[in-house]
Amino acid sequence: MTQRQEYSATSREFLTKAEAALAQEDLLQASEKGWGAAAQMVKAVAEQRGWPHNGDRSTYEVINRLLQETGDRELATLFHVAGSLRSNSYENWLPAEMVQSGLKHVQKFMNKLAGLLA
Repeated sequence: MTQRQEYSATSREFLTKAEAALAQEDLLQASEKGWGAAAQMVKAVAEQRGWPHNGDRSTYEVINRLLQETGDRELATLFHVAGSLRSNSYENWLPAEMVQSGLKHVQKFMNKLAGLLA
C-alpha cells in the first residue's frame, strides 16, 4: 500500500469511527475523528502531488493550492467546517446536530478530494 493509499484508507476509517462515536453521543470523539478524516484526505492529495503536508500550516497551504488548481471555493468552506469539529474536540461546545451536520460536510469534502485522486 502506498503512503497516499494509507492516508486515504485512514481517512475513511476515521469517518466511520466518527459516525460510531456520534451514535454513542460521544461528541468529542466524533469531532476529533471527523477532523482527522478531513486532514488525512488532504494528506493523501498532497502526497500524490508531492506537496509538503507535515503540519497544520502546510495542510492549509495544500487547501489553498487546491483552490487555485480547481477553482472550487467550496473546498475552503468545507475544510473550515472540519476545523470547527477540531475546535469542538477540545471545547465540546457544539450540539449533537451540529456535529452530525459537520460530519456530513466532511464526507462531502472527502468525496471532492477523492475525485482529485482519480
